[in-house]
Amino acid sequence: MQQLSIRPVTVLSKTPAVAKPDNRETIEAGLQAHDKSLFIKDGWIRDPYIVTSPEGEYYLTGTTPLNDEDWVNTDPYNLGLGDYSCVGWKAHIWKSKDLIDWQPVENAFSLKDGIWAKTHPESFEETDPSKWLLWAPEIHWTGDRWALVHTSPFPHSGANLSLSNGAEPVGPWENPMGEKIARRHDPSLFNDDDGSWWLIWGATQIAKLKPDFSGFEGEPIKIGPSGDTKNMGHEGCLIMKIDGKYVLFGTGWSTGLMRRGTYNLYYAVADKITGPYSERKFVGRFLGHGTPFKTKDGNWWCTAFYNGNVPPLEKEGIENENLIFTAASINQRGTTIVPLDVFTDDDGELIIRAKVSEYATPGPDEAQKFDE
Repeated sequence: MQQLSIRPVTVLSKTPAVAKPDNRETIEAGLQAHDKSLFIKDGWIRDPYIVTSPEGEYYLTGTTPLNDEDWVNTDPYNLGLGDYSCVGWKAHIWKSKDLIDWQPVENAFSLKDGIWAKTHPESFEETDPSKWLLWAPEIHWTGDRWALVHTSPFPHSGANLSLSNGAEPVGPWENPMGEKIARRHDPSLFNDDDGSWWLIWGATQIAKLKPDFSGFEGEPIKIGPSGDTKNMGHEGCLIMKIDGKYVLFGTGWSTGLMRRGTYNLYYAVADKITGPYSERKFVGRFLGHGTPFKTKDGNWWCTAFYNGNVPPLEKEGIENENLIFTAASINQRGTTIVPLDVFTDDDGELIIRAKVSEYATPGPDEAQKFDE
């Protein structure tokens, strides 16, 4: 195996082999017990996103290579960043009935389906396809079809908001916003109780969408947590409605410095989508750009993935390890899910926290101090 993304590894004689996912019995028992993390699917991925379809099937997508087989034996712990990024230009989607067996959704979405390939074809013609990048796709059920959002820096810097033509997240795709979608980092969608749809991007701006997704109903609104830490982080923001509260999730490095420490997930709570929001609270270590979701039995989980400058670390004793000097993770290369506690306490405060210690404990490298 080659070194990590052509970067020298000073503490290892060779890159460790890629781990295999947990077996069926382990995942089935773990889903029922809801008491430990589960490695459910292999394959290089960032920003894994899981959502349930109206029929009760789970869909998984995320930032992926065009063909993972090109990387698993040569650069398995590729950062997905810089000149040696393995990231491709297609949104691969898989579906599963049990979070164990995953089937690919063929010909789901690619940059060629988005608005920019149609309005700026010269960008695509003049840029080698190996440099095209599709980042952080999500899919959202709108009632009769799927909406897909993602961001892309190359070959044309811009996001896409695309609609499928039916009940499967496949083309042909429509792009109702046209170029008005513009450049928006890590876009996400939120459907409020009144039926309105909102676009979320950056860290954090939101804007209400027209009912037909053809544009914005108003100007973007800046939202974020209150208190000492006024930023959610720098990316991976999304909004959910839980127990009657608007919950803004965001991602940042524990140290507040890029690629130093651990990639973490945080949240803030409000009574209105526009805020004001609470102080920033801690969901979990190593859960950055993860997606909280419910399984069919009502339990909450969060997706997690490998994001580090060194291969995955051992879990034992990680709570006390100060990882300030580099980007590090305990997640294996692939998709992991981590159990969450989600409840409203006796004081009316919404609590969202990883259930297992290695994720639930802020590390010594955590810059923010949380009231426990």
